[in-house]
Amino acid sequence: MSLARSRKEGAKYQNTISTTEGGFNIMFPMMREYINNKAETVPKKTLGPFKTDMSIYQTPPSEGLRITWIGHSSLIIEIDGIRILTDPVWSQRVSFTQLMGPKRFFQPPLALANLPPIDLVICSHDHYDHLDEATIRFLADKNIPFITSLGVGKYLTAWGVKPELVKEMDWGDTFNIKDLSITSCPTRHFSGRGITHRNETLWASFVIKGPKHNIYFGADSGWSPDFEKIGEAYGPFDLTILEIGAYGKYWPDIHMGPNNASNAHLALKGKVMMPIHWATFNLALHAWYEPAELLEKFAEQKNIELFLPEPGQPTEVSTFNSKWWKRFMSNNG
Repeated sequence: MSLARSRKEGAKYQNTISTTEGGFNIMFPMMREYINNKAETVPKKTLGPFKTDMSIYQTPPSEGLRITWIGHSSLIIEIDGIRILTDPVWSQRVSFTQLMGPKRFFQPPLALANLPPIDLVICSHDHYDHLDEATIRFLADKNIPFITSLGVGKYLTAWGVKPELVKEMDWGDTFNIKDLSITSCPTRHFSGRGITHRNETLWASFVIKGPKHNIYFGADSGWSPDFEKIGEAYGPFDLTILEIGAYGKYWPDIHMGPNNASNAHLALKGKVMMPIHWATFNLALHAWYEPAELLEKFAEQKNIELFLPEPGQPTEVSTFNSKWWKRFMSNNG
């Protein structure tokens, strides 16, 4: 089954199905709801500290697949001898300025300066919570290849990455590194780092296939029939990595939430599901812990095996739920 290539109307990239992104028309109702919201959107107890045992990286994963969740959508993925860093964000805030905007709930479990050697960086799209200027500037002189979506490369090169190290990909394009292939796939989302120039760069997910393992990094997406198409074309997957946080009634088309994310896992023909994009920044009206609490229930209903390691813990992929967030839930949670 062939997947859609990207399509433009004028300068704007389009989703594969009609999508409402949310805009000025929902601003005032959302502001009212924010004011009246009683959910624990920011943890009452400080999360962490979480620390990464760097000595673990001196030994390859015994089965060839290990993940370290840095937080949100930032992961160190060790797969079949290749180490990949996804959507790296180390800054305190995901915003156009570090003076205001969503602030992280816990400090990164390892410093950028302590990163193990990285073979490849994936930048899925240009939103601030996925593409962080300060982090990219730190990585820029490390001679690491970057793969990203169409149009996003201009940010990487402006921040110091050598142009020859940047590979922009359309949906359906494949990048090879040693015995590993990374294929860009459609998601149902949008792009832009400000009020203007929205959707002038592409957004994507990625199939990462090695000699032994096949995984799916979903980045950001609302529910889409493309999940079934990706599952047919590239599945089954040993692991699906899917966003479960920052959902709400005002943007149902561009973020999934736990129910649709678990449905996406099934459509993708996934064996084990890892949730991301939660418990790191306040980006929605739900309680910070709600996505994981709901996902546990949906996974039980749908017979889905979950992989939920604690932030910063390099963990070999298997059916595993650390339940780390429950230590920090308030008595009212």
